[in-house]
Amino acid sequence: MPTTTAPHGLPTSAGVSILNLLLPHHRTTGPAPASAEAFPHQLRRIDDFVREGRPVVFALPGFPCKSPNPAKVLGTLPDQGERLSLGFLNSLCEEIAGIYAPGARVIVCSDGHVFGDIINVPDADIDAYSDGLRRMIAEEDLEHLSVFDLRDVLGDIPHDAKRAHIHDRHAPALDALREEVRAGGQPLDLYRGITRFLVEDTAGFTGTRSALQRECRQRAYGVIQRSRAWGDVVAEHHPHAVRLSIHPQPLGSPKFGIRLLHAPDAWTTPWHSAALRRTDGTWTLMPRHQAARLGRPVERYGRPSHFEQD
Repeated sequence: MPTTTAPHGLPTSAGVSILNLLLPHHRTTGPAPASAEAFPHQLRRIDDFVREGRPVVFALPGFPCKSPNPAKVLGTLPDQGERLSLGFLNSLCEEIAGIYAPGARVIVCSDGHVFGDIINVPDADIDAYSDGLRRMIAEEDLEHLSVFDLRDVLGDIPHDAKRAHIHDRHAPALDALREEVRAGGQPLDLYRGITRFLVEDTAGFTGTRSALQRECRQRAYGVIQRSRAWGDVVAEHHPHAVRLSIHPQPLGSPKFGIRLLHAPDAWTTPWHSAALRRTDGTWTLMPRHQAARLGRPVERYGRPSHFEQD
């Protein structure tokens, strides 16, 4: 499809077609929308690129680090789950190039350092994970992808100093955030989802279940504060990008929630799970301990990669 133009303020046909490619992969907790026109924020951003004849740029915060709970993941480095997800994002850009000649690219905004201290993952493991994503992109020739992290923003100063810098300048006040969550809706869903992940990711906790949940509820606010701060930093460095999200997003949100791979849970991501190849050749994501019951372990490059059903 050639690049098309439309009066400013009206969606271009190319912009609508590009968004239509994303809709089957929309990650939402609500009903699926009927058409691309239900996403005015995304259409405006896409059309800005289309009218200028430039590649459409998407920014996706996520891919922070592997869960610290070994019952959920195969290790600390990217594996087949990330390979599948990155490949999916790259193929989406290739599909866009098939209908819009300038194509598209996705900036993976790896956010592990932003809240590594809150989720109890060492910064060295986060560095290794982010560097592993870059190697995987190069090895798999995923030419439409790039990685952006806190090191690209603040260089080599200590990680604690980086976190303090963005928290002080960009994080919302805790009281205001609590008011948002108490009001319900998407902020409450996000808070509950993050709390659940923090509980699941905790290994070796010696207190009671209720004590763990109380602690994780407090930490969830910190994760959301830092995530909001990182969103502002991403917006400053990539101000024109179409914002994607790994979290389910309601209709009309300025962020477009996107699935990274088919999974039974709308919150499942490759860094909280392991990949399982079914007997029919399809892939799914699930906690490592579940995948291990269904398939045999497979290594790649001398490291655990995924599971395969026999």
